[in-house]
This record gives sequence, C-alpha cells and structure tokens, in this order.
Amino acid sequence: MLVDGTKHRDRGYAVAPDEGAHEAGTAGTDVPAEALPTEVSPPEGSGLALELLVHGVGGTTPQVMLGDPRTVRVTGDTIAGIHRRVDDLDAETRPADHRREPVREAYVWSNLTSGDASRALWLMLLPFMVINLAHWMRPTSEGRATTVRAYGLLVRLVALTLTVLLTAAACEVALDLTAWQCAGTPACSAGKAWLGFVSAGRGGWWSEPGRRLALAAAVPTAVTGLLWLLSRRTWSAYETQPPARATTDEAARPARRPALCLPGFWYGRRIVARLRAAHTAAALLTVAAFLAQAASHHDRAPGGSPALDTLGRILGAALAAAALFVLHAVCRRGRSEDTPDDTTDRITVTALPCTAAGLLLLSAVYAAWDRPGWQSHGMLPGDRAFGLIALGQGALVLLLAFAARRLHRAAPVERTPLGGLAGPAVATLACALGGVMTAGVAHRVADWLDGPATPGMGDGPIGGPPVLLTWQASVIPPLLAVLLLLLLALTVRTARLRKRLCRTVPGDYPGEPHDSARTRAIAGTIARAGLTDATPRVLGTVAALTLLLGAGAVAGAWGTHDVPGRAFAGTAPVVEDLAQTAQALGSWCVGLGFVLLIAWGRRAYRDPAARRTVGILWDVGTFWPRAAHPFAPPCYAERAVPDLTWRMRTWTERTGGRLVISGHSQGSVLAAAAVWQLSAATRSRVALLTYGSPLERLYGRWFPAYFGPVKLAALHDDVHCWCNLWRSTDPIGGPVRLPGDTASATTAVDHGPLKDPLAYGRTAEHPLPAAVLGHSHYQADPEFARIRAALLARLAAWMPVPPQGSAGRSSA
Repeated sequence: MLVDGTKHRDRGYAVAPDEGAHEAGTAGTDVPAEALPTEVSPPEGSGLALELLVHGVGGTTPQVMLGDPRTVRVTGDTIAGIHRRVDDLDAETRPADHRREPVREAYVWSNLTSGDASRALWLMLLPFMVINLAHWMRPTSEGRATTVRAYGLLVRLVALTLTVLLTAAACEVALDLTAWQCAGTPACSAGKAWLGFVSAGRGGWWSEPGRRLALAAAVPTAVTGLLWLLSRRTWSAYETQPPARATTDEAARPARRPALCLPGFWYGRRIVARLRAAHTAAALLTVAAFLAQAASHHDRAPGGSPALDTLGRILGAALAAAALFVLHAVCRRGRSEDTPDDTTDRITVTALPCTAAGLLLLSAVYAAWDRPGWQSHGMLPGDRAFGLIALGQGALVLLLAFAARRLHRAAPVERTPLGGLAGPAVATLACALGGVMTAGVAHRVADWLDGPATPGMGDGPIGGPPVLLTWQASVIPPLLAVLLLLLLALTVRTARLRKRLCRTVPGDYPGEPHDSARTRAIAGTIARAGLTDATPRVLGTVAALTLLLGAGAVAGAWGTHDVPGRAFAGTAPVVEDLAQTAQALGSWCVGLGFVLLIAWGRRAYRDPAARRTVGILWDVGTFWPRAAHPFAPPCYAERAVPDLTWRMRTWTERTGGRLVISGHSQGSVLAAAAVWQLSAATRSRVALLTYGSPLERLYGRWFPAYFGPVKLAALHDDVHCWCNLWRSTDPIGGPVRLPGDTASATTAVDHGPLKDPLAYGRTAEHPLPAAVLGHSHYQADPEFARIRAALLARLAAWMPVPPQGSAGRSSA
C-alpha cells in the first residue's frame, strides 16, 4: 500500500484499443502528486532498508542498474548474482548512513538465457518451447480436477508427437532422401563424391539398401543424443536448484493456495528426468521403426525370406510394446508441486532409453542383413507415417480445445483470450512450426539432391519427400496472405486510433504551444502500444486457419498418394496448377525461413549482441518450467526465483530490516513469483514495487490459472505493500487490475498512467525535447523515488521494530 488519502482516477487507459483505449491522452496518475510527500522519512528505529533491483528482458549490467561504475558481486556466480556498489559493501555496519535512501542491490540474471554461445542453438527448439507454454495456458481449475489432469495429459501427448515428427523429419532426410533414393539412383549419386562408398552403382558392401539405411540412421540417432545431452546438462544446472524449505506455519496453510506459493513449483527434477527418458526412447524407437519397416516391407514381398519376415514381425511387436511403455511413462504422472520431489524414477529413466537403444541396434542389424537382389526404388516404405502423425496431432488439439473450453465455462475469468482456447491455439501453432520445419528441411534437401528438378513433381532423378510434406508446403502461401491482410487491418486500425488521439494529447499538456509533429509522435506511440492487446485475435485466426489448411493438406495428400511423382495428380487441372504454384512458393518460403533460422543461430553463436536478442525470446518463452517437453529450452525461473527467495529471506533474518524488491518488465514477474515463495514472517518485511509489468496484461490474461485476477488479489493480500507503475505508451506493461470489488486495493496497487513524455515541449526542467520512454527508464520518472519512499515508510509504520542492535549484523 501507499499513503492514506490517495484517490484512483480512471482515465480510460486500462481497456483494450477496440474498447476505446488511450483516447483520453497521456497525463494523469492514480495517486495525485500532492498526496505524496516530497520526502518520506522512515520512523525512528525502523532499521536498515534494502532495494533489490531485478531487470527485465534483454538484460543489462550491474553498473547501469546501480548507476555506478564501481560494483562488486556479493553473492552468486557469473551466471546470476547479486551486485552492490563498492561504497555500500559494509552498509549493514553503518545503518545511520542509509536512513534517507535504501541500500541498493542488483540481481543480474541475463546470462541464464543469453550468456553461453551454445544457447543460440535453442532457436532450433522453438516448437518444443511453444508446446510447453500451452501447458501453462490452461484456464482456472476450480471443481474440475479430472479435466485439469486430462488437459495436462493431452499437452504432454502433443509434445510427444512433436518429438516423433521432428525425428521422422531427420529420418526422412538421412534415410529416405539421401540413403534410399539418392544413393540408390545412379543419376542422383553420380555427381556426389561424398556418397561414393554407399552408392548403389559402386556395388560395395555398403551399397545394399539395408546397410545404407543402417549407416544413415546414425544421423537421427546423433541428433537424439544431442538433444538428450543438452536436456540433461541444463537439467542439472536449472531444475535441480533446491528451493527454500517451507516453515511449519507455511506447511500448515490451506490447500487452496495459489500454485506459485507451493514449495515444489520451481523444482522440476523428477518430471523433467522422466519426460527426458520417455522422449529419448520415443525418438530412438522412431529411427528403429524406419529401419525395421523398410526391411520388413521387402521380406513380406514375394521372393522375400520367411525367416527374416518372422524376425521382422517379432521386432515390430517389440517396438510396439516399447512404444506402449513410453506412452505409459508420459501418461502416468505429471508435475508434483505440493512439496519438492527429490526422488527419481531410476528404473524408468534408465530402462526406457536403454531398451530403445537396444531395439535400435537390433533393427540396424536386421536391416543390414544380407538380402540378395534388394534394390531401392521410389520412396521409402512408410511415408504415410507423416499423415498419421498429422491426424493424431489434429485429434489431440481438438480434445485439448474441448477440455480447455470445459474448464473456462466452469470458472470464467474476465479478459481471458479466445474464451479459454489460448492453450489449444498455441498447441496448434507448435504443431504448425514442427510441420513447417519438417517440410522446409525435407524440400530443401530434396531440391539440393535432385538438381534443377522440382521435388515431388516426378521430373527429377528422385521421387522427393512424402506427398503430405509437398501439400503442407502448398498451404504456406495462403496462410502468409491471411497474415498480411491481418497486418494491414491492424495498421489501418492503429492509424485511425492515432488520428483520434491527436485530438486529446495536447490537452494533457495545458499551457504549451501545439506542435502537430510532436502530437503525432506521442499519439502514434500510444496507438502502437495497444497492438499488444490485439494478439489474441491474430493468434486465434492463424490457429483456426492452420487447423483447416492442415486438414485439407492431409486429405489432399491421401487422395493422391497412389500416383507416384505427382503430388497433385487426380485434382482438377486448374486446382493442380494452382497447387503446384503454391507448393513451389511454399517450398521456397519454408526453405528460406529455415535458412534464415540457421543463419540467425550462427550469427548469435558469434555475436554477443545478437545472442542477447535471441535471449529476449527465451526471457518470455522460458519463464515456465518444462512440464510438457523435456527438450524445450530450460526454465531460468527455476534458478532465479530460488535465488531471490533465498536472498530476501536471509537478509531480512540477519538484519531485521525492510526490503523492497523492485522489478522491471519480466523482472517484475520474477519478483512476484519470489515473493509468493516467502514465509509470512519474511513477507511482513518486504514491499513489492513493479513497473512496466506484464503481470496482468500478458501473464494474467494468457495464464489465468496462475496469474488471474483471483491469484493477483491473493498476492496483494499476502504483500501488504505493493505498488505498480505503468504508462499508456508502454507496449508490455500495464495496470494490475485487481478485482473490482476491492476498489481500495486497486487504488493502492496501480499508480498510473505516468506522464510520458514528461514534457510536451522545452521547459525550464527539460530544456531539450523529452523522449517518449515507453517501456524503459521508469526510474527516471520523479514519481519512482517518491513511490519507493512511501512504500518503505508504510512498511516501517506497521512492521515490528527490530531488536536493539540487530541492524548491525552483516549479510553481504
């Protein structure tokens, strides 16, 4: 809370642009400036105060955060640590010197997402990260425990299909296009020296189809091993960080507490290890299935070996049984959050990957067995697998939408996007990303192998990728066209809103001469900031269109499957011409996108600035623990939240002082999550100051089960001193919007919109044109220091007076 007597004034900035947001101008605050004292001094005997700064996305340096070139790390390591000014190292021994201003510390966590050059490779894990977000986007769960479990199970199954899909893509490139088609066709392998000893024209030991396939299987196997190694490496560094243990009074709390209060929420040791084993086994079994299917198809044909056919059937049954065990491991349990789960499913974690690796080895031996007269022609048997995966993903997404809608209707939350269907929409986007990556890499490799011919059209030396991948490439241009129309509509809408705002902006700066260029700049910034609230509409349209076009691609592929070399044969001539044109454009689009993704990752590997840009993506996408996909980029909050919790608890216990945790942007989300993990005794000494915060605008809307209005109201009840600063020019931050039945709480928490820019023209205080700050430099606003002082004064007014001499104990 702030000071008594403040009054909230709603000036219209809190609503979405389509509801008339931002049309009232830019000036005004919820708490009038005259209600806040210019200087607020803490009561006598209130002890030392500490401000713990947490930066936002993109990261920064402790020197910038603390405004001093001389800083030192007082705790932590090079990945994440607490820094202080050199002059404040012994502040605990000199509390009298810091009565007017709190001691400042900076928590720097940017290296958790953008420090290591190898993390640029996380760009390739984008579909895994997106499907993991879908897990956390479920609606609230009151009274629907079974549906909640079903929702989590369906997301985990969709995540498993993504692993199988991308492994199948690697098998398509290495086994089908390269080892089966190109190496088995003299016209394709003639000019490729790197295919020399496996080429069918050489007649060597490796030239037989089964042996070529067994050798090529090393590529998807190596990719799987790399993903396993990366997941295990990050697991040991992130998910195994021990959280602060709950005290006796916290353990006795009612069960219906916000999930982020639970002591095991930021501790994913067991579930990530279990899912990693299951997904690794699924990937290895996919490679084994490609090998066994190709050899078994030959053995069952006329002239095949009955003995090998029997062996192939036994191997197929073993692969099916192992796949059922993988499904059981994925379905049997989800996250455990009530208490930190230190146990490990050692049998599952060890047995599943080892069994799958053993079956893969047997499949390689079975495929490499001598089969006189076996020749490769056409596509590798089993190309319908991509269609089955697409059908399975579509069915799972529809079931997920049913579960999400059922949850939302049971306990609707205001401002939840897409009527509770945000999770299914994001899951659809993850499947679409996986399909685009699969089709893109397959078509680029096929185009490279068959020279000037068009993949899949029957005019080259090889048959090309499966028909479904060709159809999937053909739906990319229509999807891009719809996206372009949406962007044009948003551009027109933003221009109209800016025009309306131009009439109101000068009124917020009375007494200053009108400048049309300045007015347009301010109004344009406000209008563009409102585009964030249009994201649900864009996502919903893209997800629905993707689902429809994907279903059409599957239907078209299955209808033309029996016509080799002609992906669109059997359709009307005009449809076939249009489809071929769309396929060619789509193939180039997805291929170009894949190349750009590789180039960006390569640049990020070498360029620290580009690596920080990549890190911004993960700052937003990897806040949540890995609950659905173990190969997703790791959750940095599982390191950052315990860091902040431990620091706040130990410092307040040792000094008996007051602490304000000050979070900007994504740092405000980390700060709120850390405060939720504190005991009641520690929280009584902690104030929360958030600015440029997406707590409600992004997290509250998209993750209602964890940051919805009820959960944020519970946070306000737990943290007695909380203030949130926001601007109408900020595209990310916004008001917290606590439920309307607690008007006093809303007055206490939200303070804004702050005036931005601080001056319309040149003034005595601002002789040069003041910049429109938007999402940055909140601490430069005069209100920041006054709000912080008011928070600390309010905290000191009601917290217990520390014991005599306790402020002298050092914690640095």
